[in-house]
Amino acid sequence: MSLKVSDIGEKELVKYIIANSNDIIPDDTAITKLNDSNLISTCDMLIQSRHFPKNMSYFEMGFKSVTVNVSDLAAMGAKPLGFLLSIAMPKNLSMDSFKEIISGVLEACDYYSIPLIGGDTNEASEIIISGTALGLCDKPLMKNTYELDDLLVLTGDIGQAALGFNLEVHDNVYVNKTLKPIARLNEGILINQAGATSATDITDGLASELYEIKKDGFGFIIYEEMLEITDEYKQLAEKLGLNYLDLIFHVGEDFELLFTISNDNLDKLNIDYKVIGQVTDSNKVELILENGFVEEIKNKGYEHYVSE
Repeated sequence: MSLKVSDIGEKELVKYIIANSNDIIPDDTAITKLNDSNLISTCDMLIQSRHFPKNMSYFEMGFKSVTVNVSDLAAMGAKPLGFLLSIAMPKNLSMDSFKEIISGVLEACDYYSIPLIGGDTNEASEIIISGTALGLCDKPLMKNTYELDDLLVLTGDIGQAALGFNLEVHDNVYVNKTLKPIARLNEGILINQAGATSATDITDGLASELYEIKKDGFGFIIYEEMLEITDEYKQLAEKLGLNYLDLIFHVGEDFELLFTISNDNLDKLNIDYKVIGQVTDSNKVELILENGFVEEIKNKGYEHYVSE
């Protein structure tokens, strides 16, 4: 019996494509030499039934479609150049709703200083938005160019969107992070300038991203206390019957940057940041809990195509 894509999962499908192409660089974006710099290009598709919460407005759908693509530019330390928008929608979608989506796209483009330069439209049974972001970067940050003893650093709190997906109360920091995530574009440029050794954005969960950037012979140690998880966060997760560490490590949609940097260059960072751990030679991804116990982190996170 032939395998289905749901038996494989998104990451394995991507590996298959890369293995059968001689031109793809397996990182957050494509990198193409352009004069004395590099063209950084990326595309991301969002489907209404899978990527847009039911309480998300049409405006927020448009804004997010730009954010998810710009976040990949941020992970490379790139400066934005242009944005292409392709959108498919039901023919009975109201013009007011369509205008709200485009308004969200245009406001996001203005926020990130990335001009909308083209795109395409088509018909579909639900809203599907595919964006392509273009940028420039002389020396892009790669995912796995870190060195032993480099520090693991975040640009902000993670797990807020994961909790927000489960809350019915609106207008709080968690739901706002779910409905209107913000890409760390300026932070990406600044950490590149400060001498970061690698970077990626957190879209599928911290654990998934750590395994994505892990190379043979290297590992990571994370300290729970350094994640600075608030009592409020733990209490809300408990009320929902959820494990707060699962939310932190295995859900995603944070769009914060995870990067590595040497201890010597840490004071060059001109951004808010949070050191959460270090690169090791353990060949494992480990978490030191607040009680001192060490737990190996499982490799799981959000993934398309996986059977439910």
